Amino acid sequence: MDAISTPGELRGPVSEAMSPRFRAFMAGFPTGVAVVTAVDPGEDRPWGMTCSSLCSVAVDPPTLLVGMRVGSPTLDAVLGSGAFAVNLLHAAGRPTAERFASGAQDRFHATAWDFPDGAAGPHLTKDAHSVADCAVARTVRVGGQRIVFGEVVRLTEFGDALPLLYGRRRFASWPPDAG
Repeated sequence: MDAISTPGELRGPVSEAMSPRFRAFMAGFPTGVAVVTAVDPGEDRPWGMTCSSLCSVAVDPPTLLVGMRVGSPTLDAVLGSGAFAVNLLHAAGRPTAERFASGAQDRFHATAWDFPDGAAGPHLTKDAHSVADCAVARTVRVGGQRIVFGEVVRLTEFGDALPLLYGRRRFASWPPDAG
């Protein structure tokens, strides 16, 4: 008979050494690169952050999940406005990915963007190949992250450029012949 353990049986004290090992583990899982954007309704100011903690949750209703650091001004804008945009970057968008990951205050001054009518957040018009506008459906706190579930209310495509990928702590492009 095979032994089956429940999640509670596997839990124990998490050592501080696990965090760097977990980061290294996840570095081996390449992912697409997105910039999550929102507008702070109090200041009418755009905010954004590079995000690789993104996945689809459901097709009906179409729902995305994004993970954002608690205390992030972008998360505050998302929660304050109840909406956000997920900008999927194309291969030439690496400088924008790096800029939005840096915390630089002038990210929107150095990036082409638009806020079309009905958008949930700024659209990065030169660096994104697609944008999903989302309404916040619910949130859950996990450790130092807030997981935000967004129901997709609109999709915009800017072209069929190759997506930007990130893995093993470096950026790369989807190979052109991988289609």
